[in-house]
Amino acid sequence: MNRDIQYNQPIIRYENGKLYETEDSYVTEFPLTLMVNGEEFATVICSPNHIEELVLGFLASEGVILKRSEIKSVDIDDSKGFAYVELTTDISQRMQLSTKRMIASCCGKSREFYFQNDAAIAKTSMSTIEVRPDQILNMMARLQEESRTFHMTGGLHNAAISDGDAFYVHRQDIGRHNALDKLFGYCIQRRISVRDKILIFSGRISSEILIKAAKIGVGMIVSKSAPTTLAIQLAHDLNITAVGFVRDHHFNIYSHPERIHNPS
Repeated sequence: MNRDIQYNQPIIRYENGKLYETEDSYVTEFPLTLMVNGEEFATVICSPNHIEELVLGFLASEGVILKRSEIKSVDIDDSKGFAYVELTTDISQRMQLSTKRMIASCCGKSREFYFQNDAAIAKTSMSTIEVRPDQILNMMARLQEESRTFHMTGGLHNAAISDGDAFYVHRQDIGRHNALDKLFGYCIQRRISVRDKILIFSGRISSEILIKAAKIGVGMIVSKSAPTTLAIQLAHDLNITAVGFVRDHHFNIYSHPERIHNPS
């Protein structure tokens, strides 16, 4: 069940001293309310595609589910914007961790993060993956090639998960957290191990994004944009290699550079 994530709309453009009629592309903003075991759990503002992946990845990253087998059923009512999830477990005890919260800086008030919950779910990476510099450049070039809707609208975040060579999947969303949750959900659905995988990301590596990578369980995150100081501190602590400013023929390594090496 997927709606269009992009629409064309007649507009008036001003250019070179003139007003004229033309057409522009813009992205869809879609509120999705998650009902878990009959109770309203959260409303996520998202792009309306790959919704079941988003639901699974969001619930896993928030600690609601710990494994795929805890999902009894997922029913998406696309017309009304609801996802109904039935679990095999009672989540009330896990959600007691979610009482202390802060508003994430990179998605406004559409997503909340919980200090205690983050600490309980974020994992220190045990990844042994190693890659060459040319693989990092090639992965970012591939992400740029796959980001066709972004190039038309300028309104989406793009992310992919890779083993260093092949892309397992590319996802896009108006919310950067949502794009990563869709990747996580994809891997959960297909029981793909994420331990020795790499996240390739279009946006800033903030502390919330770094925590999201740790919750997913990858050992490396690669971005075309900048990191923040807190993100780098967390990357050092959680044994995650953070790579930023991947552009043209250069990039910066901010933590755990031992996973990146030139061929001998």
